[in-house]
Amino acid sequence: MSGAGYAPVHETDEGRKVFTVTGGDWEEALADRDPVYDERIIINMGPQHPSTHGVLRLVLELEGETVTDIRLVVGYLHTGIEKNLEYRTWTQGTTFVTRMDYLSPIINEAGYCLAVEKLLGITDQIPDRANVIRVLMMELNRISSHLVWIATTGMELGALSIMTYGFRDREKVLDIFEMASGLRMNMAYIRPGGLAQDFPDEAVRATRELIPYLTKRLDEYEAMLSGNPIWRSRTVGVAELDVTACLALGVTGPVLRSAGLGWDLRKTMPYCGYETYDFEVPTRDEGDVYARYEVRMAEMRESMKIVQQCLDRLEPGPVMVADKKIAWPAQLAVGNDGLGNSLGHVANIMGQSMEALIHHFKLVTEGFRVPPGQVYVQLESPRGELGVHAVSDGGTRPYRVHFREPSFVNLQCIPAMAEGGLISDVIAGGASLDPVMGGCDR
Repeated sequence: MSGAGYAPVHETDEGRKVFTVTGGDWEEALADRDPVYDERIIINMGPQHPSTHGVLRLVLELEGETVTDIRLVVGYLHTGIEKNLEYRTWTQGTTFVTRMDYLSPIINEAGYCLAVEKLLGITDQIPDRANVIRVLMMELNRISSHLVWIATTGMELGALSIMTYGFRDREKVLDIFEMASGLRMNMAYIRPGGLAQDFPDEAVRATRELIPYLTKRLDEYEAMLSGNPIWRSRTVGVAELDVTACLALGVTGPVLRSAGLGWDLRKTMPYCGYETYDFEVPTRDEGDVYARYEVRMAEMRESMKIVQQCLDRLEPGPVMVADKKIAWPAQLAVGNDGLGNSLGHVANIMGQSMEALIHHFKLVTEGFRVPPGQVYVQLESPRGELGVHAVSDGGTRPYRVHFREPSFVNLQCIPAMAEGGLISDVIAGGASLDPVMGGCDR
C-alpha cells in the first residue's frame, strides 16, 4: 500500500514493511515553506489536547493569531464497533453500540434496538411501560450529556466553577442509571424487544427528587454565565453558522436549532411515542456559540418536562415483548453485587422444564433470527440526528450496521466557523459542536 495519503514504506532488518502513519496532509502543508521567514505558521492541535474533546486532530494555518486554513484529521480512536457487530448476535450488539457516543449510550442503544425491532416487525408490540421507560432514560441521558457540555465548555473558556458544578450534577443522573441497570455508563439497558429489566421504585423516587434539584441548579448556571462579561465576550458573535450553511453541511441538533430552524426528530418524525408528550423545541436566530449555549440550557428544561410526564405515566406492566423467542433476558434480576444475575433468577431458569432450559441456552448462545431486509431509523441525540442503517440476511447476526453519527457530520463545519477568526475562537467553536470522538471513530 503506497501512494497519496500514505507515508513512505521502510524496510526493517527482518525485511517486513512498516507504514508510518502521519495523518492528514501534514507533509504537503509544510512543503516549500521557509519556517524562519514565512509569516504563515502551521501547527498541530491534538490529537492529545484537552480542548479537542478526545482524539481529534486539527492542522491549523495561522497568520499571527488569525486562522487562515484548518483541516480536521479523525481516526485515532477507531474501535471497529460496526464491524464487530457482524460477529455478535443481534442482542449482543447492544453492548457494542452503547460504547460509541459514550455520553449518550442509552440513545445509541435505542436507535439500534428500534432498527432491529423494525426488521422483526414487532415495533407495535413493545409494551407501553417499556416505551415510557425508554423515553425517560433517553431524556435523562440528554440532560447528563448537556451537563457534560456545559462543564467542559466552561472549563475550556475559563469558567472553572461551572465545570465542577456540571460534573457534580451529572453524577445525580448517573446514580439513577446505576439503580436501573447496575451500570453508570454503557449500560446495554435497552434490548431488542424491550428492556433488560424493569425501572425500580428507588429509581423512580430518585428521578422525582432530581427534577426540582436540577431546576434550581440550572437557574444558578444561568445566573453565573448568561450575564458574565467574560463568558459573553468569548461566545457572542463567535463561530457563527447560519441556517443555510447548516443545511449545506448536513449539520443537525442544537447547532441547527441555534441558527433558527426548529428541526427535532422527536417532533418532526416521532418515535417511542414522543408525539404524545408535551414539550417545545427551543430555537435561537443568532447561530453563534452563545445561542448554542442558550438552546442547550432550554433543552434540559424541556427534557425535565418530558421526564415528569414519563413518571406520571408509569403503570405496572411488562417491559419485554411476549414472544419468548425474542424476549431475552425478559426477567433479568441483578445480583447483590450489581453485576451478574441474581441466584434466584438462575435457579428459576434451572428449575423449569428441560425444554425451557434448552430454549434459554440456545436463545442466549445462538440468538434469534431476523428476517432479511434493511431499514433506516433516526433519533434525536444530544448532538443531532443519529441514524441507524441495519441490514439482515436472515441470520442470527447483523449482515451490516452503519451509524450516521452527528458528531462526525457536524465536525465538517469547523472550517466554515473558524477560518478568518482567532485561534482562541477555534476552541469555543469546536466546543459548541459538542463532538464525541467515540461516535466519529466507530
